[in-house]
Amino acid sequence: MTDKGVTLGELKERPVTDLHGVSSRKAEMLEKIEVRSVLDLITVYPRRYIDRSKQTTITDLTVGEEGMVLVAVSKVSIRRMRNRRSLVEVTVKDETGRMKLVFFNQPWRSKQLTEDKELIIFGRLDLYQGNKQMTNPLVDLVGDRTGRIVAVYPQSEVAGVQSWDLDALVAEALRRVMKVRGFEDPVPKEIRKSYRLVDRSTAFLQIHRPGSMQEVAEARRRLVFDELLRIQLELVQRKVQLERSAKGISHNVSGFLTTAFLEQLPYILTDAQKRVIDEISTDLKKDLPMHRLLQGDVGSGKTVVAVTALLSAVQGGHQGAFMAPTEVLAEQHYLGISDLLQNMNVEDDSTLLGQRPLRVELLTSSASSNQRKLIVEKLANGGVDIVVGTHALIQDEISFSSLGVVVIDEQHRFGVDQRAALREKQSDGRAPDVLVMTATPIPRTAAMTVYGDLDVSILDEMPLGRTSIETFWIKEEQAAWDLIRGEVKEGRQAYVVCPLIDESDSLNVRSAEETFTRLSEEVFSDLRVELLHGRIKPNEKNKVMEKFRRGETDILIATTVIEVGVDVPNATVMVVLDAYRFGIAQLHQLRGRVGRGSSPSTCFLVGEAGTVVGEERLKALVQTTDGFELAEVDLELRGEGTIMADRQKGRNDLRLASLRRDREWVEIAREVATDIVSEDPDLNSHIGLRNEISTVLQESDGEYLLKS
Repeated sequence: MTDKGVTLGELKERPVTDLHGVSSRKAEMLEKIEVRSVLDLITVYPRRYIDRSKQTTITDLTVGEEGMVLVAVSKVSIRRMRNRRSLVEVTVKDETGRMKLVFFNQPWRSKQLTEDKELIIFGRLDLYQGNKQMTNPLVDLVGDRTGRIVAVYPQSEVAGVQSWDLDALVAEALRRVMKVRGFEDPVPKEIRKSYRLVDRSTAFLQIHRPGSMQEVAEARRRLVFDELLRIQLELVQRKVQLERSAKGISHNVSGFLTTAFLEQLPYILTDAQKRVIDEISTDLKKDLPMHRLLQGDVGSGKTVVAVTALLSAVQGGHQGAFMAPTEVLAEQHYLGISDLLQNMNVEDDSTLLGQRPLRVELLTSSASSNQRKLIVEKLANGGVDIVVGTHALIQDEISFSSLGVVVIDEQHRFGVDQRAALREKQSDGRAPDVLVMTATPIPRTAAMTVYGDLDVSILDEMPLGRTSIETFWIKEEQAAWDLIRGEVKEGRQAYVVCPLIDESDSLNVRSAEETFTRLSEEVFSDLRVELLHGRIKPNEKNKVMEKFRRGETDILIATTVIEVGVDVPNATVMVVLDAYRFGIAQLHQLRGRVGRGSSPSTCFLVGEAGTVVGEERLKALVQTTDGFELAEVDLELRGEGTIMADRQKGRNDLRLASLRRDREWVEIAREVATDIVSEDPDLNSHIGLRNEISTVLQESDGEYLLKS
């Protein structure tokens, strides 16, 4: 025990049974809502507050509209109906009048809502036989709180824990902490002063026992900052440790290869491409291994940036590796990179002319045993400059002569173990530089949290001449079929995407198999229609895709297997059936499969919206083709819970903080964490913060955030 105040670690060690009134039975109930320690308890924050000075009254409620009001119970009755269901009727009152609450088949309400008990109700007001009534409203019990601001806690009927239960226990916990010595505050005073943050004791008191809504706002700012700072300190520390523990390669970034490559491009780089190439070059010059995430919308020119990085390795006598998630995509990247580098030569003193053609090879599991053996030998002796492949590149039998730069496309398809395996392919112990790319735009705050071990570069500008894509949301599919027929007549091609491979009894959505049969036999029986989905064998899949690429197929019916990277400039129509079944990022990726040539392109999102959120999602896609704008909309609609949802055990430390509402604080926390760790890498001068990280963030949390 220190004299500096009670730490979060001490509160985590204290079981809730240490509090007055917590029996073993109540502890079991609290266990169901994951409240085991006093720390768990005081970080169950109110979900809303009732300001009694501004509360609605029964008289002010409007018939037909939803409302929330603080009332007291005056009478309760329960009776059985003819169908054996129960009916609980509760008469409630406030200073302005009375109304009735009706609960169907909730017999426990008769015991919960006893006479004189105060509660907050939320529901739609109706008139029944001329009297005001709410049916099955939401109910929050607030106990006997008399303050102007009443905190309402999340309650669980399953666990039997009510708002007033938590209110009383939190009050007891805070009373005991403040009676002892208050909370330790590990955040330095100068930081608190700089950002006008209240001290921690004040924050906990004001979040649970506010005197005004202004106090709630002040408390929330401080506790949000604490949550985000802990996560960012963990991430920045791990990033620094990675840099300290690994020796990298210092590349010559302004050599003859990169210069010649950029000069021979048939178009001018965008300002965004120039900026990102400079950011990557700055990393490559250092002898610390690069760990950088390159975000770029579909068609923003990521490949040219990636090839420039690979050439920086090759011109220094090293090798480059480009890793893609699927064979189809790997082959496509191989063809694209080979085309970009077809006239490039590498210095080679062993040849008569002092140079030789730059060698690019493709290595996937489809390669024959002889091809594979030959490429593996060349990788080991330096006979390959750049290799493009799938996960086959990280198998044990493959070694590199000198692996300098690794580019991994669509980072979310790979785990941290695979990235580490690629780094270990360097034969002399030095770690290669790693650039991971994604065409799925991520909101800046989410990128700073989920991709915490990576520096982030963003391509937020489209090359000149990029074809626009017009997007329509239609309920019936006929308009899409009419346009496809017209486009095919003009010599162009189309995609039709379905959410499922086979028909489903439980889901009323169209499948690829059923759609293929219907379109190929009925709607487009005179056209060339092919089917592509995940259960088709790799060799057959490649044949189908190659036929479509060569223009030998008019319409490709597919699942999301074509979501990433398939590049067919002649395809001008994308039809997504039952579009509400897909997320914003998926729909944006699918739409990006068209608009890759010189002809105007169209995307049809077909079907009903399904939900209010589904409608907002589809409307957003119609309104904009900006992936970063859509990413922000997606975060707004889904919430950050989806970003952190794949974590293993351990709970989210973001109890109050929101990556949507608190974008500014995410950036401030990152900046503060970077400053602290740069001066004190092991947090030896910030013991309190270091202890809190291990107290609140479980070991798996940091691992998760780094492998996301």
